[in-house]
Amino acid sequence: MGPSFNEQFDQHGVWKRAFAQQLKQLAEWMSAHDLMDASIEERLQRLEEQVRSDKVMVAFVAEFSRGKSELINAIFFADYGRRIMPASAGRTTMCPTELSYETGTAASLRLLPIETRLQPQGLAEWRLKQQQWTEIPLEIDDADQMATSLAKVSEVRTVTVDEARALGFWHDDSPDDNPLTDSKGMVEVPMWRHALINVPHPLLQQGLVILDTPGLNAVGAEPELTINLIPQAHAVVFILGADTGVTRSDLSIWREHLGASVENNETRIVVLNKIDTLWDSLSTPTQVQDQLDQQCRNSADILGVSLSQVVPVSAQKGLVAKINADDVLLEASGLPHLEEALGEGILGRRQGILRGVVANGVNGLQAETTRVLNIRRRDLDDQMSELNSLRGKNATVIQAMRGRIELEQREFDASAAKVQALRAVHLKMMREVFHKMGSRALKAEMAPLAEALQGGMLKLGLRKVYAETLARVRGLLESAQESGLEIRDMLGGTFRQLNAEFGFSLHAPAAPQFESYIADVTEIERRHEQYIGMGNALRLAQPEFSQRLLRGLTLRLRAVLDSASNELELWSKSATAQLDAQLRERKRSFSRRIEAVDRIQTAANGLAERIAEIESAEAHLKELEQRLNSLTDRLVHTPLAPQERMLQHAEVDLLFE
Repeated sequence: MGPSFNEQFDQHGVWKRAFAQQLKQLAEWMSAHDLMDASIEERLQRLEEQVRSDKVMVAFVAEFSRGKSELINAIFFADYGRRIMPASAGRTTMCPTELSYETGTAASLRLLPIETRLQPQGLAEWRLKQQQWTEIPLEIDDADQMATSLAKVSEVRTVTVDEARALGFWHDDSPDDNPLTDSKGMVEVPMWRHALINVPHPLLQQGLVILDTPGLNAVGAEPELTINLIPQAHAVVFILGADTGVTRSDLSIWREHLGASVENNETRIVVLNKIDTLWDSLSTPTQVQDQLDQQCRNSADILGVSLSQVVPVSAQKGLVAKINADDVLLEASGLPHLEEALGEGILGRRQGILRGVVANGVNGLQAETTRVLNIRRRDLDDQMSELNSLRGKNATVIQAMRGRIELEQREFDASAAKVQALRAVHLKMMREVFHKMGSRALKAEMAPLAEALQGGMLKLGLRKVYAETLARVRGLLESAQESGLEIRDMLGGTFRQLNAEFGFSLHAPAAPQFESYIADVTEIERRHEQYIGMGNALRLAQPEFSQRLLRGLTLRLRAVLDSASNELELWSKSATAQLDAQLRERKRSFSRRIEAVDRIQTAANGLAERIAEIESAEAHLKELEQRLNSLTDRLVHTPLAPQERMLQHAEVDLLFE
């Protein structure tokens, strides 16, 4: 059995810190050798920040009473020696709960009142209104205080059926899913809409985010959960009862809210929890195992996942075993197998993605820096050729050389107007493409859908309007991509002209590709379709639900467009930074050439000294290039496996000159 999820995640944190440290030290080395420009600096800063702040979200999704909170206790909080999340009988998580840690903030539980559902703002907007949340300090060294405080996520309140309907917990079209009424016709609903738990747990400090979701009713009433939070999770742990298998409500959650598909099925882990309910003294161990194996096969078949993705577990026995250090019971609980699946699946994929991002970024900056080194090398070659031509020449020839250099310098300075014109055209084209993906453009494209959602009870034609709206949003990205190609062609033509006139080596990089963002919009469209159909007609008739749906959709699309805009902006800066670098190097070259001629005029041995300096500078450039290749190769080829012990010492071993 491999290391536990906690151990693997701890090693993942070491891996991330080592990677970020390498990026930081590479930036320091490049700055020290005058190889840093604005584009390269921003690229390195973004890469370092992306690696350091990378989050790994694990969403636990299930119907009520499947043991989600107990599983979270067993995997993450057994070291407290007791339950931290409420998981006893009758005490379950009633509202979506996020566990994470923000550096430099006090441990706390923040609760958003359920009444905020009556207002159109989505969760993302409520997060910015801290005064609307109820905040409870947490004493991280006091397990009892923490458990008592966190029990508030299971609080409920009693409301009328009309109030429950307005809050999204009562649906006339799905009577079987509605909560039970008491003798007075009242129903229980959660006290809180959302909970944020901020604690400096070692795993949370390293970037783990845990999303504990409530049952079917609560998930369906909060579109932002299935639109934004769950899709962003790097893994979803879907929990079933080992004694019941896949029930109708389980299958409803799986089909409607998890968006299980060929593309993301591998990020789903299905847990058959409470296997201890099958431990029957009247049955032999073989009979119990056969029954469990059959449940696993049935669950895999119904949900359409591979059998290896179904893990039988007893969260309660696993928690008890960890607290009592009972290795035999721990193995029987199946918890180590689940932790291994989480570690290998989530962390392996996450490191692979991070490594790919860093490799692409590092390769790009390596190419840009190599181009700067080549410019310097070419300038040194030109200077060497000039100086060799002066051997044995008299003062008149040397003075003529100085005059020729000054003439070249004046001609070069005159090119400033042409470069300035290029910048003006480039900025104008960039403003236009940013406008295509801006907030106003998105609002305009969403307007027909907003109008359709405000229509009558049946909202006829809504699905068509919805499809047309998402098609137009994809059109924004497609149009922006075409504009990127136009900008690239414009830069390419101007660069070729500058190369011919001034001997530059400018090269317009390939235009950014937005296919992944277009695919993101398609995925968002698919996730929303369930809310647009006739099956949700009564919900859509509620203005507050329609507004939440529209806001959640808009926020998600806005995030995609912003990401595309950021990529385009970085590409633009990278394309023009090389022009700045070559202008800067050319100006330095003129200064060095004039200085060399002046030294030759004033000292008899100045020519030999200057030739020796250039030879030394050429050797230094070669050393810089070799060192650059060494540092970037080390970044790109950093070992992936967090289990390798060498990574535990990476922060002190990976030192740069």
